[in-house]
Amino acid sequence: MPYDLITIPCLSDNYAYLLRDHDSGEVAVIDVPEAGPILKELENRGWSATQVWLTHHHWDHIDGLPDLLAVHPAKVVGGKADAHRLPKLDQAVSEGDTVSLGALEAQVLDVSGHTIGHIALYVPKASLAFTADSLMALGCGRLFEGTPAQMWDSMQKLMALPADTTICSGHEYTASNAKFALTVDPANAALISRSNDIQAARDKGLPTVPSKLSTELETNPFLRPADPGIRATLGMQDATDAAVFKEIRKRKDSF
Repeated sequence: MPYDLITIPCLSDNYAYLLRDHDSGEVAVIDVPEAGPILKELENRGWSATQVWLTHHHWDHIDGLPDLLAVHPAKVVGGKADAHRLPKLDQAVSEGDTVSLGALEAQVLDVSGHTIGHIALYVPKASLAFTADSLMALGCGRLFEGTPAQMWDSMQKLMALPADTTICSGHEYTASNAKFALTVDPANAALISRSNDIQAARDKGLPTVPSKLSTELETNPFLRPADPGIRATLGMQDATDAAVFKEIRKRKDSF
């Protein structure tokens, strides 16, 4: 394996990630909800952060950056469309751009919906996608700025990645997402099994992220608006996928 991936719990329910390229020893920090746990992990491993990749401007993804940079003066990468409300960027990127971390290369995707200008970073050599608050474990981010159509477009971009891609999302919302998912996809045996596994993990204080895209495709209702069972439950057998997605998001908002 040419890389290390470390998942770091932050705040009450956030996650940051460390991605380390073996060849160069370069380390990227993906989102900085708070500096303390990230600095501790870097120190324990004897690593230096050389880059920070910011997915979007919300405070619980960027607030720890000044304290992190005070110890590790890393290059900061973020979305060009979000640059006016992100911390100062050393590299502003848009969809189609790439970010190099030693021998690893991350492809930038625009996954607007939760916010406008939200980016995801897909690292093909590592089969990783850092999706933050776009595609989440058994869910997707609430639409604070974008439209359902924008978020469905973003979901389709992520659905098109290889099924073995590991989805590194930004929050520990999976247990509540599972409870909602069962209301719109109640007969899905894979979802029922996953929901039980999630509860068992949380009972032990274990994280439920990252997750595999293949698992999300089987169980995440926000990726499954074409599913006949979900359509029947919603009474939307003849609707477009976009309309079904919009209804699922609407129901989750009031769940």
